[in-house]
Amino acid sequence: MEHTPPPSTSNDDLARLDTLATLLDNRFRIPGTNLRFGLDALIGLVPYLGDVAGFAVSGVLFSVMLKRGAGPLILLRMMGNFMLDAVVGTIPFLGDLFDFGYKANRRNVEILKNYYADDSPKPGVRGSILFLILLFFVFMAGLIWLTGKLLVMVWQWMSGLWG
Repeated sequence: MEHTPPPSTSNDDLARLDTLATLLDNRFRIPGTNLRFGLDALIGLVPYLGDVAGFAVSGVLFSVMLKRGAGPLILLRMMGNFMLDAVVGTIPFLGDLFDFGYKANRRNVEILKNYYADDSPKPGVRGSILFLILLFFVFMAGLIWLTGKLLVMVWQWMSGLWG
């Protein structure tokens, strides 16, 4: 795996990401409480469309982190946060409540800050992208296999109805 010197992540870059995460996750406060929420929770109130839009905006954070040389395991943790937020967000009502508490964008900015606080050499972007491509193909192969299994089960069930 190639190693490069730590990327020059300026404080301005981190400040912009922090501002975006705050806007998405913590911008507003419910009066009289310490409960905070952001645009991600508000957009998520529009069924499905809001979840897709929130996931797309969250992808901005991910792409910046990828460009800065975040390693494969960090990217995997961040993808896990995004995916969990997106998948649970599709469940009516429960997903909306989840958006108020989980704050995937804030979690990912904190992961990034901690990652760059360590001055050790970071993996190159090329290795991270190759890892993500491999992960994608493994996921797609699993999805194709699962689809095949489900089709066989449906075929057997349908055959039993007519047999």
